[in-house]
Order: sequence, then C-alpha cells, then structure tokens
Amino acid sequence: MMRRTTWVIASVLALAASACSSSGTGAIASPSPPSVAPSSTVPPVASDTDFDPANFSNPTQVTNPYFPLVPGTRFTWKGHALDEGELIKREIEFTVTDMTKVIDGVETVVAWDRDFTDGALEEVELTFFAQDDDGTVWYFGEYPEEYDGKKLVRSPVWLGGLHEARTGITMQALPRLGTPDYAEGWGGTDVDWTDRGKVDQVGIDNCVPVDCYSDVVVIDEFNPDEPGKRQLKYYAADVGGIRTGWRGIKEDEQEELALVSLVHLSASEMEEVRQAVLDQEARAYDRSPDVYGQTEPIRQP
Repeated sequence: MMRRTTWVIASVLALAASACSSSGTGAIASPSPPSVAPSSTVPPVASDTDFDPANFSNPTQVTNPYFPLVPGTRFTWKGHALDEGELIKREIEFTVTDMTKVIDGVETVVAWDRDFTDGALEEVELTFFAQDDDGTVWYFGEYPEEYDGKKLVRSPVWLGGLHEARTGITMQALPRLGTPDYAEGWGGTDVDWTDRGKVDQVGIDNCVPVDCYSDVVVIDEFNPDEPGKRQLKYYAADVGGIRTGWRGIKEDEQEELALVSLVHLSASEMEEVRQAVLDQEARAYDRSPDVYGQTEPIRQP
C-alpha cells in the first residue's frame, strides 16, 4: 500500500513566517534549536533497524530542519490525481497538535490529517512522530478512518510494537545522497504497509504558491512490491514538506500536490482540534480494541 501524502511541516524562518501571515491567522512560533549533532560532526545515517526507545530523551521536540513539528501549525496542500484515468481534485489539511501519546515505548507528537477528494472528506488520520537524540524523525504508525460519503467504512490501524508492526523513519537527521533506502514503517500482521524512502536529490530550488525555497531535499518513496510506481516528496530546509510529485511508468495515480497555505491556529481553533482528536481516539478504542486499545490515552497539555 503506497503511502499517499501524510506530511508535517513547520516554519521557523522569517521568510516562511511572512508567507504564513499572508495566508493565515498569525506568525508561527520558532521551535527550540535542533537537537542534532554539532556542526563539527556528522550525524549518523539511521537504519530502521536502529530503532531504540532508549535513544529518545526528548522525543516530542521535533526540530529536524526538514521535518520540524511546531504545535498549532496547519498546512494545506492542493492538487490533483488520476482515478481510473479520470482527473480528480485532491486536498490535504494537516495539523500539528500539542497532544502526545506513548507508542512503542516512546512519547510521540500527535498530528491530525484530513484528506479530501473533489471536495468530499475521504480520510481522517491520527499519526504519531518523535525525534531521536541524533535528530532522526521516526514514524510510529497511524489510526485512519476512511469514509464513503458520511459513512465510516474502514479503519486499518497499525502502531509500532503491536501485532508485529515496526516503527520506521520519516526523515534522516541529515539527508544525503548515496545513503541506503530505509523502511518508513511496517504494518505488521494487520496492514499492508511496506513503504520505503531514499534520498533522491539535495540542495535544489522549488517554488509553490506559499513561497519559493532553496535547499530542498527530495525523498523517493516506493513500495518494493509495486515496482515502477514512486512518489517524490519535496522538503525545504527549515520549513518541511512543500510538494508531492511522482515517477514511474506504472504510477497510475500520478498525484501532484503543492503547499498553498501555512497558518498558525488560534486558541479556540486548537481547542476544536483537541476535541476532534479525542473524539476520534474514542472511536479508535471502540473499533480497534486489540491494537489501539492496548495503548495509553492521549495526553493533553
């Protein structure tokens, strides 16, 4: 199953904050300095087999330059894709919450993702991320709810450490060319999630409706079981994900998305998000007692 477009980004440069204020409700707070190795050293190239809960001393401070998570940021990507040859509109709305949840022995940041197709809500996900002491960002799994109209039809949850599922890598501490590909997670016995990532390009320029960026890294995402189908994810330094593209003669969806809005939510908007997340978690405990039901409840600030 090819992972579609679950990005998380946050702006920490004045340039990005300016873009935010032109399209949203306020400036974005800067995160703490990245907890990565000093500039005189090079952080290690992480493998998904290196996952160790003991290497997460401050896991919810996600400050990786290419994947920072600042609570209260909301990002919107718009574009299109093909569905059996027919062009459809796509929109992804992603919110970084100020809530956390322990998964696979690590306290993670909870993010809330909403996917729309032709204006209709298609999927809502709770997703979980944390940064290790070397600066690598890890993906701990997801609880998605898939909709047909207003009807909830599927919720194929996987969480690291449960039912043989394994936590994977979202972003290396320092993406560089020539490094091995890595697992972005493993769905275990319940979910067909086998996506992998590999650094494809570094240091390029790219423009989206929000702004133009330099020092952009491109990650090639693929499923080993589906050769000839790839997604390309573009991440700007000190901003995060800005674009999705594709490659491959068998890539039938051909999804293309670009960042069109970057905002910081108000206190009342954040409260609405928290309630929506808690409501979704309540459904998760009811629908998935053997997986999600084995976890502790989300922690509120």
